[in-house]
Amino acid sequence: MEVNIFTLTSALHNADVIESQSALFLKMIAEHTDVSLNLKGDNFSQYGKADADLIFVRTGGTESLFLENFEHVCHGKIYLLTSGENNSLAASMEILSFINSRGLTGEILHGTPSYIGKRINDIACLSKARKQLSGSTIGVIGQPSDWLISSSVDAEAIRKKLGAALRFIEMDEFLQIYDKTTSVPDLPFKLAECKSEYFQGASKIYAVLKVLIKKYHLSALTLRCFDLLSTIKNTGCLALSLLNSEGIPSSCEGDIPALLTMMIGNALFSQSGFQANPSRIDPESGQVLFAHCTVPISMVKSFVYDTHFESGIGVALHGELPCGEATICKVSGDLSRLMVEDVELLNNQYEKNLCRTQVQLLAPAAVNYFLTNPIANHHIIFTGHHASLIKQFFASLG
Repeated sequence: MEVNIFTLTSALHNADVIESQSALFLKMIAEHTDVSLNLKGDNFSQYGKADADLIFVRTGGTESLFLENFEHVCHGKIYLLTSGENNSLAASMEILSFINSRGLTGEILHGTPSYIGKRINDIACLSKARKQLSGSTIGVIGQPSDWLISSSVDAEAIRKKLGAALRFIEMDEFLQIYDKTTSVPDLPFKLAECKSEYFQGASKIYAVLKVLIKKYHLSALTLRCFDLLSTIKNTGCLALSLLNSEGIPSSCEGDIPALLTMMIGNALFSQSGFQANPSRIDPESGQVLFAHCTVPISMVKSFVYDTHFESGIGVALHGELPCGEATICKVSGDLSRLMVEDVELLNNQYEKNLCRTQVQLLAPAAVNYFLTNPIANHHIIFTGHHASLIKQFFASLG
């Protein structure tokens, strides 16, 4: 990721001294950040072109210079970087007060190089995610499944907050393309040999989804997959697993809120998410067992083929996820509610009477939420701890 840094400097200060101080300050910050810091100087014409932008207020007496460049920067949240030298903090506070008075939001980045570097990492991720999601098209193939009675969505809220649009595609179109598909392209992973009679059809479902992605320029999709059981006698488990592993967020059962959650995680930290149901909860230990049949291959350390649980047909995956840090997350369909918790993935298991990939999480803060006020049933599991970044992103949606 790249962050462009634009400068505000009063002509009253010694230019050589300011340049030397700035170089040392930015060097110390760079040691604590994962992004590339590009110093652009006082020409703001490239503002908004990188993953994120900072305005480095290097001295006091720069408030009028900010006003001169206000038209370039008055879009989105404005970040002011200050070293604390040469009255830069005081000038930054005056500028931020002006920003707020115009109904805009901003933040002063001030503190130790370590704190500022970590904050820049988060800002770059948040900005990159917003840009990635803005203008994206979400394919809804078939309507959401009939049992998702609490998973309705607000298309206008999705457009306003994420900049994304829903594209509804009839299941008949999917089936027509399926019937015409005679060959299957190379799959994106070298899969272990599968002797299942359903593998060819499961691969065709993947091929059809790729056709629809290309036709409608889809950034993500959800599939009313249970309709495939009665029409083509197969399931979408393998196809959705492959698409997620390619970085194309894809949910099953037509679950749009689950898909939005997957998209946010993918945009923030370039990771696939595992859509799963809480299957058992132990309120005393704080452990929750999650299970589902569409785990992304990119998330697992190993897997074997299985059938779809409810129907006993198709090709699903029993995968083993790495134990350790994980995050459980879900947003509502109108993006007004967020559930997120950093958790620990304790172990993988396999029982025949549950969906095929089964993971045990230690999630004590989530237990009361699941039993009293959940956001529907499907939730998304990511590897690693990401709750803080997700909360920041959700807060930025307004």
